[in-house]
Amino acid sequence: MKTLQTTLLYLLKANQVLLAMKKRGFGVGKYNGVGGKLEVGETVEQAMIRETQEEIGVTPVNYQKHGILQFDMYIKGEHVLEDVHVFTATEFNGEPCESEEMRPTWFAVDKLPLHQMYQTDKIWLPLLLAKRGSLMGSFKFSDDLDSKLVDYKLKVD
Repeated sequence: MKTLQTTLLYLLKANQVLLAMKKRGFGVGKYNGVGGKLEVGETVEQAMIRETQEEIGVTPVNYQKHGILQFDMYIKGEHVLEDVHVFTATEFNGEPCESEEMRPTWFAVDKLPLHQMYQTDKIWLPLLLAKRGSLMGSFKFSDDLDSKLVDYKLKVD
């Protein structure tokens, strides 16, 4: 089994959240926050900042870690256990811009494009955006080609 440590950041302003359309690689065609894998020697915060700079050209300066979501899934037949460290940021330097990997767009918090997002996002993201508290969750997916969500636990305070 492969294990991954990744980050996921949502920029917030007024009653809006920044989502980015994935243009290549895993998750292509879906809206998500920005983030990615930790590099050797990086802290979670360093990885979150680096990934945000690379993907949309901004630097988060006032951010909050909300918790960890664990995904037990299969990618191209390989069993993967991914810990996703979830952040929001209310202040950042720079203007979000499109990169080779992501196309950022602001959405009203109550009008998320859930039909163009991961199947788990509709479960936890609206709760996080409403409460902005801590969260802890685990999501288990089937091992077939459809990779359907089969079980989950979620706590949002």
